[in-house]
Amino acid sequence: MSKSFKQITQDINQALAPLRKESAAAMTGFSTMAKAAMAPGALTELHKELIALAISVSTHCDGCIGFHVKALVRLGATREQIYETLAVAVYMGGGPSLMYAADVLRAYEEFRQT
Repeated sequence: MSKSFKQITQDINQALAPLRKESAAAMTGFSTMAKAAMAPGALTELHKELIALAISVSTHCDGCIGFHVKALVRLGATREQIYETLAVAVYMGGGPSLMYAADVLRAYEEFRQT
């Protein structure tokens, strides 16, 4: 099974366009919350994205994996940081998380190629 995480994130962005338009206040609120949660503080933005990636794996969310891996590549996350994050996610989530860890590695390689 092959997935394109670039395509997944593009499709989600496109599918959400009507929601952004028709529910602008709610979507603005979500965006504001996301920006505040991911802003550097005691943890760096990179560390927060690694946490979000681990949650993405444990909840089995393809779209979340795509968006957070894309952000991690932008932030310069190393392969080692990704692997350590996946090890913790798999430890906490078991076999199903291991299957999604494989997807993270594919997404990481895909987004690094741009």
